[in-house]
Amino acid sequence: MTLTPDDLVRVLRTVPAKRLRLVEMAWELADDRGQLDVEKAAMRADEVQGAVHEASAYVQATRRVLGWLTELAR
Repeated sequence: MTLTPDDLVRVLRTVPAKRLRLVEMAWELADDRGQLDVEKAAMRADEVQGAVHEASAYVQATRRVLGWLTELAR
């Protein structure tokens, strides 16, 4: 099966947006200069770790999908 560019665009449009907690936390944990506030991050270490795990899982899933789409496009 060959995937055309139009097919790919159609498939990608069905993928829901994903808001990663880690990105939101980066803003919440920044100090006035935009640098990581280490004290704030330490107080929320468990939450930060959970957000890191979520982001890592998302990256792995994205790589798998990219591999599948690459194979379909051949």
